[in-house]
Amino acid sequence: MQNKMQCEQAKVNRCEMNNALDSVISEQVIQALGAPCDLRNVQIRRLWADHYRVNVLVGSNASNVKVANSFFVTIDEDGKVVTSAPKITKQYS
Repeated sequence: MQNKMQCEQAKVNRCEMNNALDSVISEQVIQALGAPCDLRNVQIRRLWADHYRVNVLVGSNASNVKVANSFFVTIDEDGKVVTSAPKITKQYS
């Protein structure tokens, strides 16, 4: 019983760490890009190791959401975005 509880707790801890890392990446991308006025969400998808796909979703309501910007990024061990393709440039104020 103890082992099962430990496994569940480890899963919860990993999930919380992943969510925190996603938030750090999202904040950096929006800070560099600017925030679109109709920003809905920033999707973060881990591809492998330190490589991620970041999609910036916009739309005035759920029926017309689209991907406004998309980037492949790499991060360092602290979660800082090191590279992006294409380069993230300021597009929104």
